[in-house]
Amino acid sequence: MNTLTLDALQIGYPGADAPVLKDLSMSLELGKIACLLGPSGSGKSTALRAIAGFEPLQAGRIILGGRVLSAPGIHIAPEHRGVGMLFQDIALFPHMDAQSNIAFGLRHLPKAERQARVEKLLALVGLQHCAQRMPHQMSGGQQQRIALARALAPAPQLLLLDEPFSSLETATRRQLALDVRAILREAGQTALMVTHDAEEAEQMADWIGVFGEGRFSKWHPSTR
Repeated sequence: MNTLTLDALQIGYPGADAPVLKDLSMSLELGKIACLLGPSGSGKSTALRAIAGFEPLQAGRIILGGRVLSAPGIHIAPEHRGVGMLFQDIALFPHMDAQSNIAFGLRHLPKAERQARVEKLLALVGLQHCAQRMPHQMSGGQQQRIALARALAPAPQLLLLDEPFSSLETATRRQLALDVRAILREAGQTALMVTHDAEEAEQMADWIGVFGEGRFSKWHPSTR
């Protein structure tokens, strides 16, 4: 099945009165972009961390492209899930230039193939001219584009974005959301983002899941 499926997920922490997530279910067709929308503490980032493999499940299943990643008795390690992540903390390596940051996860490839992949990704994010710039020589928006290229470099089956624009000023954030959507579309990348910004969700997503008290209160197509 060419989908990401969350099947009745439940996640909780020792000593907590109630689960953080309970009976959370959704299905996202591969190649689409979805957003989990909700306030801080609603459980949306916990869902992202569970998909990435950083949070164990108490119940339910996570299935990606027909492969069970998490279920009772099953837990595929994060590095073997084919899932990439882009965090709000860009965390580019400060001692590496842009092209070296992008190439970091491609060290297993032959040099020529690695360089070709880096050049393709620099073109995809429109920053060929920044290839040899260090992170401190780039704007916040440029750094985020390079971080996106680095996350896309290993060709993950699914890309998770955890409030990736929240550290940027409003005008930059709005434009970058549109640009990132276009980049993901051109790459044919399946993506799931979390945000507390309804306008940002509408700009980015094909589908939006509105969070409340650890489950969806609404799962609907974007009006964009």
